[in-house]
Amino acid sequence: MALLSAAIGYANVELEWMLPNPVAGRKLAEPEGRVRWITREESDALIAAAGRAPRAPFMADLITVALYTGCRRGELLGLDWARVDLKQNLIHLEGRHTKSGKRRSVPLCETARTAILRRARFRAEHCPDSQWVFSYRDGHQAKDIRGAFYSACRAANLADFTFHDLRHTCVAWLVTGGAPLAEIRDLLGQSTIMMTERYAHLAPENLRTTVGRLDMSRFSHAPDEATELARIG
Repeated sequence: MALLSAAIGYANVELEWMLPNPVAGRKLAEPEGRVRWITREESDALIAAAGRAPRAPFMADLITVALYTGCRRGELLGLDWARVDLKQNLIHLEGRHTKSGKRRSVPLCETARTAILRRARFRAEHCPDSQWVFSYRDGHQAKDIRGAFYSACRAANLADFTFHDLRHTCVAWLVTGGAPLAEIRDLLGQSTIMMTERYAHLAPENLRTTVGRLDMSRFSHAPDEATELARIG
């Protein structure tokens, strides 16, 4: 439909055909989107498998930080030590580092902070002059991680799982933990709440609380039993 609309538009502008465009502005319904996440137990198995990858000594910590911050792969692989604040427990991302083009600060929970500290000890031991948080022993920036990541997935018996699904897993864990969707959106640097809403069904307790308000409303407007008995006589 988009191709047809573009062709008609081209013909009208360039060839002056003045054709009607019945598909202008029409779009098919968007699919709901991929919903894939792993449990805590599966994440432990994945991290353990990644820790056995000698050619990618950063992989276990990279996966851990991705799971517990929701940061994208590019945001983490491009992370340098100048933007890590371990006193405030923050990672600072400038606009050029994010998909949305907007800067944001990502708080580090204790698990993510511990992984970053392991990277700091690794740097001090192997490559003290490296600027990269996730680097090889020679200090060079980690870039192509696909082979090591998928090897870890196979070792952990995880099928149909991508690095970006670590971000989805972070969302799923936060939703099931009761975090508001708007706060999750802001943490992940989303321009809309659409991705977060894919996982809203994982928090049915929130809906139960909402539905429970119907009972509260009913009883608050109902006459008390003595008054009702006196009325009917």
